[in-house]
Amino acid sequence: MHIVIMGCGRTGATLATEFEARGHTVAVIDQSGDAFRRLPPTFEGQRITGIGFDRDTLVSAGVEDAYAFAAVSDGDNSNILAARVVRETYGIDNVVARIADFGRAEVYRRLGIPTVAPVPWTAAQIVSRLLPGGSDALYHDPSGGVSLSRLPLDSGWVGHRYTELERRARARVAYLVRFGEALLPDPETLVQEGDEAYFTMVPGTGADPARVTGRSPEVSK
Repeated sequence: MHIVIMGCGRTGATLATEFEARGHTVAVIDQSGDAFRRLPPTFEGQRITGIGFDRDTLVSAGVEDAYAFAAVSDGDNSNILAARVVRETYGIDNVVARIADFGRAEVYRRLGIPTVAPVPWTAAQIVSRLLPGGSDALYHDPSGGVSLSRLPLDSGWVGHRYTELERRARARVAYLVRFGEALLPDPETLVQEGDEAYFTMVPGTGADPARVTGRSPEVSK
């Protein structure tokens, strides 16, 4: 597949390297030719100096045949404008724009433009890691309300099956991290000390999953 990336900062360069390593063709657009120095010497994709929402620039980057477009420059306005041009003019559905302003990101998300707001996410990650009993929101689908979060596990759950925890919390364990390794639990998997459990949840279940997982089984009955 062909991927077009607008912005060759650290994020754009990392994305370009990752996509190419997965076997995709990549074109990177940036207003400054000097920005391409962030790409590794082995990068074989296109380096295009230009404005990411300019149609001639986009065509040069192969946007007409692109599978996806990522707008990750330092400018919120430029990212949104480029994302809209690519989606509305070239009909590309797989479009993501990085927006630093969380409030604006929510607005554009409701308009159907997927956005990533790094500051609130980073802050939430730090808070959850520094304070005991914190949860970690990794993903939220505003249309369906489905979310993926790391939830605290009370030590009282150690030795219990994850299926019991799922039943009580009315949420599904998507995966675990145990001793630094990812693990997909089966019906017999038991909670171990130090597990990090990531749950998928939907609204309207009548349960508070974090409250259930963060308290001992006896208390949460």
